[in-house]
Amino acid sequence: MSHSSEPKLPFLPFALPELGEEEIAEVVDTLRSGWITTGPKAKRFEQAFADFLGEPQIECIAVNSATAGLHLALEALGIGPGDEVITTTHTFTATAEVVRYMGADVVLVDIDPKTMNIAIDQIEAAITPRTKAIIPVHYAGLAVDMLAVLDIARRHGLKVVEDAAHALPTTLEKELIGTMGSNATVFSFYANKTMTTGEGGMLVTRDAELAKRARVMRLHGINRDAFDRFTAKVPSWYYEIVAPGFKYNLTDIAAAMGLHQLKRLPAFQQRREAIAQRYLEALSDLPLILPPQAPEGDVHSWHLFVLRLSDDAEVTRDEFIERLFESGIGCSVHYVPLHQHPYWKERYGLTAEMFPQSQKAYERTVTIPLYTAMTDAQVERVVAAVRAALGFA
Repeated sequence: MSHSSEPKLPFLPFALPELGEEEIAEVVDTLRSGWITTGPKAKRFEQAFADFLGEPQIECIAVNSATAGLHLALEALGIGPGDEVITTTHTFTATAEVVRYMGADVVLVDIDPKTMNIAIDQIEAAITPRTKAIIPVHYAGLAVDMLAVLDIARRHGLKVVEDAAHALPTTLEKELIGTMGSNATVFSFYANKTMTTGEGGMLVTRDAELAKRARVMRLHGINRDAFDRFTAKVPSWYYEIVAPGFKYNLTDIAAAMGLHQLKRLPAFQQRREAIAQRYLEALSDLPLILPPQAPEGDVHSWHLFVLRLSDDAEVTRDEFIERLFESGIGCSVHYVPLHQHPYWKERYGLTAEMFPQSQKAYERTVTIPLYTAMTDAQVERVVAAVRAALGFA
């Protein structure tokens, strides 16, 4: 315990974005240009993202959240009432709620305790004649075994939409997530993600029809987007509503940040990797299950660094969090699994016993700070606080 004579260190938040002068200047330029909603910069951002993924036939559709991207993907794939979509219980509610937006039903399965990703063997067991799609979630930034998921999907004629909110720039078999064989992949640029536009996301697909539908539905079901209408050589005020669409477009103000965050992503990744390696090394002798690393030669995005208290830890998870907060360290829990929430529990009659691995992980997990703006001294502060909280000071 610190003596009152010692100065108290400022609270270290769980996550902070890293925004530089380039992002600020680009946002100011956008404000000055007069084009602040979806326009030229959103288009440039989509193109830059496609270039980053490096595959000519990939189409990128910028949206105002990853939730919006997942919803658009399911809508374009024709998921509807009577259909079932399989995903993991160990995720944020957005992954599953989009299925309910479509009037379809969610089928939840447990996780693999090693990776915290969806348990591949349980996907197949959950398939029924009503199953139409699978939504794998790349938890914390470690790739799901997509080759296995895609194999199951192929054999059963199912669609695959990857929830890659955590997985930029994660790789599997040296291929970037977003370039695998799924129908669509959705990334998040929320404030705490590996790059940010404040709020925002990107829907990525090789399917030209899916992309076309998502573009129409992204903005009210209009058959030409505003950028084309208002920059046409001949003023074109006429438009047609071809479907009851949504309001899911990304603004140019947000895209302005994204243009520079994307350029900085390789450096951000290196910093995240360095912090993760320091944690793995400094916490290896504690009663903890440390997060798995990516397979040799692959990239873990390290969006989150999730500790699990092992059976011989002498504190409970909640005591551990309390001690970290007392030391001025912000942390979180990823996630309160869906089977614990009243809506999902009541709708599908779920119990903790149905998801033993997710339940056990939930009772023991703590996510500690890992973000690019952290200094080495702050990383060491977290290490010291974790050690002390477990009685290893």
